[in-house]
Amino acid sequence: MNIFKGKPTVLTDEAAVLEVLSRGVENVFPNVESVKSFLRKGKQLTLYVGVDPTGPTLHLGHVIPLRKIAAFQKLGHKVIFLIGDFTAMIGDPTDKGAARKQLTRAEVMKNCKRYKSQASRFIDFTGPNAAEMKFNSKWLAPMSFSEVVELASHVTVEQMAKRDMFVKRTAEGKPVFLHEFLYPLMQGYDSVAMDVDGEVGGNDQTFNMLAGRDLSKVLSGKDKFVVATRLLVDSSGKKMGKTEGNMVNLDQTPPDMFGKVMSWPDELIAAGFELLTDVPMAEIDSVKKQMADGSNPRDFKANLAEEIVATIHGKEKAAAARQSFSSTFKEGAVPADAPKVSVKAGDKLVDMLLAAKIIASKAEFRRLIDGKAISYVGGEAIIDYECKLDRSGTIRVGKKRFVTIDLK
Repeated sequence: MNIFKGKPTVLTDEAAVLEVLSRGVENVFPNVESVKSFLRKGKQLTLYVGVDPTGPTLHLGHVIPLRKIAAFQKLGHKVIFLIGDFTAMIGDPTDKGAARKQLTRAEVMKNCKRYKSQASRFIDFTGPNAAEMKFNSKWLAPMSFSEVVELASHVTVEQMAKRDMFVKRTAEGKPVFLHEFLYPLMQGYDSVAMDVDGEVGGNDQTFNMLAGRDLSKVLSGKDKFVVATRLLVDSSGKKMGKTEGNMVNLDQTPPDMFGKVMSWPDELIAAGFELLTDVPMAEIDSVKKQMADGSNPRDFKANLAEEIVATIHGKEKAAAARQSFSSTFKEGAVPADAPKVSVKAGDKLVDMLLAAKIIASKAEFRRLIDGKAISYVGGEAIIDYECKLDRSGTIRVGKKRFVTIDLK
């Protein structure tokens, strides 16, 4: 973090500006060259990243845009961490095949209690160039119906109807509710209310962020830029997240976090380094080459897991988590002849264990679940009788039974 004296110094170094606009970035709007030119003028800009508190903890999917806006803060720009406490009650329709369950204000405020402390691992809320945390209910909740109608007059039905998930739902005969149309309008107004110069968010938020860009032009006369970061996606192309059941929460213990990263498919290694660590791109390119040349990806994945855990919990706990994970395998806790089975995403755990003859009956399965005796190696105990398999990895059943699953 830069040490500012008096007025914050804005860095305009060509390499630093290029890095912030390229590493882990999917798209830049209106385009890279115009934003690069904007950043090199040396003026302090204001950017924001927003999070809707739909769950009680941030996860690695949030970390990607948080790291990106932190890079802008390190250049000397002002950043805002926006809690979408009002928009969370509406429900972002992004990537959803059905309308989200609407949350109460009490649920939303309970969810975001730890968000600032978790975000502070990436952005700085102290010092001369301290980040601000804001809540969008401050300007959205007081709006009158006539003000909402006036705001809606700047967006057409055709614009909203073109949104990919709305097109898909309509084609499938599924309903699209009017409040879902209003979501990007509300998120878009955040940019106007905060008078920002730019916004950072995941590529899945591009539609919403561009809605803010359009409203900023019309209502503020500002050409807000947008930096859309890449997503960390699994082998099926789905993003890591709550819905897919494969996210890493920031409140997980170091061993659980390390173990879950180790369960990721090998094709996520390079992307994980680029999106979630400060490892130089030249080193990441070397990792890619070594794996392409036949090097075992296991050690690279362990390096990635340690880097990620260190960011959240510190280097000492990360090293301990790595040692614990390594000991579990290398010291014979997982037998070399542990059975290996191929499964499909969504297959039930109980069915897999029965088919592999790891357990004798569903009754035994229930007893093991009740006793918290089934878990992914290095992970938390599985407590759901209806657990569906969502990732590859080694599962421990009791003290001495193991099965390694390969998710197709």
